[in-house]
Amino acid sequence: MTTKLKAADVLAIGFMTFAFFLGAGNIIFPPLAGNLAGQSYMPAMLGFLATAVGLPLITIIAVAKAGGGLIAMTRFLPAMAATAMAVAIYIIIGPAFAAPRTSLVAYEMGIKPFLGDAANDTTLALYSVVFFIITAYFALSQGKLIDNIGKILTPALIILLVVLAIAVFIMPQGEIGLAREAYIDSPFTTGFLEGYNTMDTFASLMFGMLIINVLKSKGVTDKAGQFKYLVMAGSIAAAGLAFVYISLFYLGATSQSLIAVGADVNGAMILATYVQALFGLPGQYILAAVVTLACLTTAIGLASAVAEFFHELKPQWSYKMLVIINCIVCAIVANVGLSQLISISVPVLFAVYPLAIAIVALILLQERFPNPQFAFRFVMVVASMFGVLDGMKVAGLAMSGFDFLPLFDEGLAWVLPTALAIIISIVAMRPQANVSAATAK
Repeated sequence: MTTKLKAADVLAIGFMTFAFFLGAGNIIFPPLAGNLAGQSYMPAMLGFLATAVGLPLITIIAVAKAGGGLIAMTRFLPAMAATAMAVAIYIIIGPAFAAPRTSLVAYEMGIKPFLGDAANDTTLALYSVVFFIITAYFALSQGKLIDNIGKILTPALIILLVVLAIAVFIMPQGEIGLAREAYIDSPFTTGFLEGYNTMDTFASLMFGMLIINVLKSKGVTDKAGQFKYLVMAGSIAAAGLAFVYISLFYLGATSQSLIAVGADVNGAMILATYVQALFGLPGQYILAAVVTLACLTTAIGLASAVAEFFHELKPQWSYKMLVIINCIVCAIVANVGLSQLISISVPVLFAVYPLAIAIVALILLQERFPNPQFAFRFVMVVASMFGVLDGMKVAGLAMSGFDFLPLFDEGLAWVLPTALAIIISIVAMRPQANVSAATAK
C-alpha cells in the first residue's frame, strides 16, 4: 500500500522542483527579452512562458504518464537510437551547457561585481572549483536531497525573489520602452524561441525521474500515486516560475532608460543595473544571494539527475563516482566564459528541442496511434531532420534553398512537418496486427 504524503511533504517536493528549475537561464534571459520587447512585452512574455513554463509542465506530466525518464519514453524507438538521444540530452543539460552555465551566471552576477579589476580567468577558475565542490557535496547526499533543497535552500530563495518582484512592480525604474529587433514584428514567436534557452523542457525529462525516485523513497510506490504527486510538484514549480518570469519581464521592459542594449549587453547586466538602481549596494548583496542560491540549487539537481541516468544505464558505474566526474567536467567547461557558452549552445538547442517536444507529444497521444512503433519512429525522424535545419540556420550556415518551408524564417521549420507526421500516424496507419494479416492474405 502506497504512502499518502502530507501537505508539507508535497509542498517541499514542489519547492524542490521549483528550485531545480530556477537557475541560470531563468534569471538572465527574461530581463533581456523584456528590454528588447518593450511595449510588446506581453505577447513576448506569453511566448516565453509557453516554452519556459508550459512545455516543462507538460513534459513532467508526460514523464509521469510514461512512468519513467527518457528510456521509458523512447521504448518504441530502436534501442541504439533511444539511448543515443537520451545520452545527448543528458550531456546537453548536464556537463556540456546547462550545468556549467549555472556556475558562470553565479560568478558573473554574484561575485564578479565585488571583485572589480581583480576579476580574471584565475578567479573564475577558483570560483568554478568551489561552486562544483559544494554542488557535489549536496548531490552526494542523495537520500537527503529533499531536506537539503526543499526545506533549507528554497525558502530563502523564495523570500529573496518575492522582495525583488514586489520592488520591481512598486518602484519601476522607468517607462515601458519601444520594441526592437525581432520583437517588433513577431514578439510571440521570438519570445517562444527565447524560452528554448532555459533548457527547462530538457530539465523536466531529467528531474521527472529524479522526483519519482524521491517519491519512492517517501513510500509512494504505485504509478497512480507517483503520477498524482509528480503533477502536483510540477504545478507548484510552474506557478513559481511564472511568477519569476513575469516580474523579470516587467523589469526588462522598464529598464531601457537605465541601460541601452548593445552587442555586449546581456540579461545579467540589465538585472544587475536595475537592482543597483533600486537598492544600491544592499541590492547587489541581495542579487548575489538570489543568483547564487538559484544557480546552486539547479546545479545540484542537474548533477543528481545526470548521475542517476548514467548509473541506470551502466549499473557498474557508481552514483558517487558519476557525480564527482560530472562536477569535475562542469568546472572545466565553465572556464570558456558565459557569452561563449551561450553562443555555442543556441544552434544545438534549436536542433534538439524539436526532438524533446516531439517525444512529449508522442507520449501524451500514445493511445491514439494504431501503430505506436511506426508513429514514434516516423515522427522522430521528421522532427530531427527539420530540427537540424533550424539549428543550421541559427548557426549562420547558408540555408537559402529552404526558404520555401513554412516558418523557416522564424526558426520553426520543424513545427508543421512534425504535426503532419503525427496526424498521418493517427489517421493513415493500421495496427501492426492488421497489416500482418492483410499481408498474409
